[in-house]
Amino acid sequence: MSASITSNPSFDASTTAEEVAAALSSYIAGKTILVTGLTPGGLGAHFAEVVAAHQPKLLILAGRSAPKLAEPAKALEAAHPGIATRTLELDLSSQDKVRKAAAEVLSWSGPIDVLVNNAGIMATPYGKTPEGLEMQFGTNHIGHFLFTNLIMPKLLESSAGPRVVSVSSDGHRLSDIRWDDLDFQGGKVYNKWIAYGQSKTANILFAVELAQRLGSKGLTAFSLHPGVIRTNLSRSAVRDDFADLQALDKSMGHKQGTEGFIFRLKTLPQGTATHVVAAFDPKLAEHNGAYLQDCQRAPEEDTKPYVLDKSSAARLWKLSEQLVGQSFDY
Repeated sequence: MSASITSNPSFDASTTAEEVAAALSSYIAGKTILVTGLTPGGLGAHFAEVVAAHQPKLLILAGRSAPKLAEPAKALEAAHPGIATRTLELDLSSQDKVRKAAAEVLSWSGPIDVLVNNAGIMATPYGKTPEGLEMQFGTNHIGHFLFTNLIMPKLLESSAGPRVVSVSSDGHRLSDIRWDDLDFQGGKVYNKWIAYGQSKTANILFAVELAQRLGSKGLTAFSLHPGVIRTNLSRSAVRDDFADLQALDKSMGHKQGTEGFIFRLKTLPQGTATHVVAAFDPKLAEHNGAYLQDCQRAPEEDTKPYVLDKSSAARLWKLSEQLVGQSFDY
């Protein structure tokens, strides 16, 4: 086994977010942290809840619905009197709405130290964003790509060294970027799992390229697979969809497609643990752009080579700039 790239080599799949946060408490204290995808019972809400116990300066909770964001904000303030929170309405499926949210962030005073791009959709029926992009790619990747770059001035103000975390998935195994057909021929050849895989591959490549482009400015970027957790992320998938997923894995020769494969279901605290490692572990800075799983670097056998390919990461960045109609040069 290779040496751990994290501060706590003993942390693994069973470690909880609470245990990680306790170990990294001094790196949480005093930081302004923005997390996307705040839904009750989800990974983003649990991450915020765990981090709130360790004296962050400010927690910014971003989600599609302002009224729904009020609930986790109130819960945090009740559990941790004196905690400062702020809510941000952010709909990642619409570039116009992403720009509006980013403009609001830029109007606030003070830097953002940590951005956790946690929001996502999974295995949804074919649909398009207002800009005409396939919905999973447009939301999971392009929405976060645009938002992150638009608020980059705030991140680069961080004296602690800004960090960007992209929540991906081992579902990246299902598809590389479909360079010649992002849109599945307008839905004619759409497969919801391959589309999900493509979007999760994009999340990892985005972290790789952020590290390449902004590492010299002190920014670190990481991606992660949280594990398999029962959350409302899978609300659009039905039983038959998971049978289809197993069949797809089997056709691709993945271990997940074999009848004997047993995946380990994680609890919410275990599923959020790698978020906390990625967001705060100082030792990770030596491995900018790394992809994590179970609180450590993801094993090679669980990482498709295409997700860490630097030429693909640069190509995706250029493609993403074209899709949002804006260049980001650093």
